[in-house]
Formats: sequence, C-alpha cells, structure tokens
Amino acid sequence: MEGIPHPLPRTVEEVFSDFKGRRAGLIKALTTDVDKFYQQCDPGGLTAYSCAVHEIVGLDKENLCLYGFPNETWEVNLPVEEVPPELPEPALGINFARDGMQEKDWLSLVAVHSDSWLLAVAFYFGARFGFGKNERKRLFQMINDLPTIFEIVTGSAKQSKDQPAAHNNGNKSKSSGKMSRQSENQAKGVKMSAPPKEEDDSGEEEEDDDEQGATCGACGDNYGNDEFWICCDMCERWFHGKCVKITPAKAEHIKQYKCPSCSNKRARV
Repeated sequence: MEGIPHPLPRTVEEVFSDFKGRRAGLIKALTTDVDKFYQQCDPGGLTAYSCAVHEIVGLDKENLCLYGFPNETWEVNLPVEEVPPELPEPALGINFARDGMQEKDWLSLVAVHSDSWLLAVAFYFGARFGFGKNERKRLFQMINDLPTIFEIVTGSAKQSKDQPAAHNNGNKSKSSGKMSRQSENQAKGVKMSAPPKEEDDSGEEEEDDDEQGATCGACGDNYGNDEFWICCDMCERWFHGKCVKITPAKAEHIKQYKCPSCSNKRARV
C-alpha cells in the first residue's frame, strides 16, 4: 500500500529505524491526527486519506486497514490484493468497529493491533535477512525500550512516574527545571518543561531519572535536553512543542492548553 517505495532494511539498526518510522506514523494517526483518522474510518461513505501523498480517493464500503510508513506518515486504505502479501498486513475492518464502541475503546483496539503489526513487520525483516539469535534479541530489546502505541494512546505509559514534573508532588502549576519555572509564569499556568540547568545536589540524580523516562504523547520519544515541552491540562499528557505545533512564544498566550486529541473529542461531542 505504500505509494513511494522504501529500501528494505537489512541490518538490526535499519530494521529498528523502519520500525520507529512506521510507529511514529501510526502514533500521529491515533493522537495528533485522530480527528482526520476518525473521519477516514467512517463505516458509511468512506474516503481514504493518505497523509503521505495528500491524495483523496473515494472507496466503497470495504474492510479498511491503518498503515504506517517508514517516513513517519500513515494511511487508511484497502488491503493489498496480492496473496500472500509481500509484508504482513495490519488488522482488517477497523472501520466497521468504530461506531459500535466508545471512541477511546476503539482507538485502544486499533492501537493494540498496530503494535502487533509493527512487531510482525520487524521480525519478518529479521527472518528474511537471516538474523541470528543475538541479532533478534538486540532488535527486541531496542523495540522494547520504547512505549507501545497502546500505552501512548491510553496514557498508561507510566505517565504519572515519567512526567518531567512528576517529582513535584503532582503540583499542576509547577514544571521541572529553572527554565520551566520561568516559562510557567509567562504562560499563565500552562504546564511547560525544559531540562534542568541548576538544581540542588540532593535532588539532581532523582530528577534526571524522571526526565530521561518521560515520553511525548504524540511521537512517543523520550524527553531530551534543550527541548520545549507542554502539558495538556485535560489529559495531563506531555508533548514536544514541535509535535503539537506550539512554540514557547505561542504558549505565553495560552491560559489552558488542550492537545489535539482532547480538542477533537470535544468538537465531536
């Protein structure tokens, strides 16, 4: 289903890079692009949207699949026609389950199947190119270090422990680090985060552990130095500013920040 051919990964690092790209695309579909994804899975008049090539294609009512591509894009489309397919296929018929479930339950179901598909594709490449025991183990460990799509979509990726501000006893108006406390005052209560510059020796080591474990609710990547983060006041998940298109300057004028997922949910109610 990929409109643009991608070179087949042949090493552990290349397979992991392919995995991360597809994973990032699927996470976008289920978080920042969730409203667009929801519309594309309408069990009635279906329209498939490809965020990879920005084309609109009319489809009959069929079993649809959610595809993630190595270039971090996604697509809702029909399954491939060739049997057997060149690559493992994602779950069929995600559109038919949409209106029979609560939205969050449906998104969680799609996330679970997406996780399974990503593993199938990764280890398909491993088998095809003869990965040995040690290579398979290393690939699994690299994959396992990332939170699953299900954990990100449901917010269960140890958010309470891994948030940049978690060590501040849950105080929503506080963020970690010297820079984030300055940003907090500028943003009128919007929770933002920046890497700690200067801290007391007693709490520095524990804080570093929390910062390194935090994950972005949009892309799933870990917290890193010199990155601007912002927290949704509705679901209390943290996001890279670049992932949700929020800059520090823009955040200064936001009294209450709602992530794209929370904004879209309210719009459909």
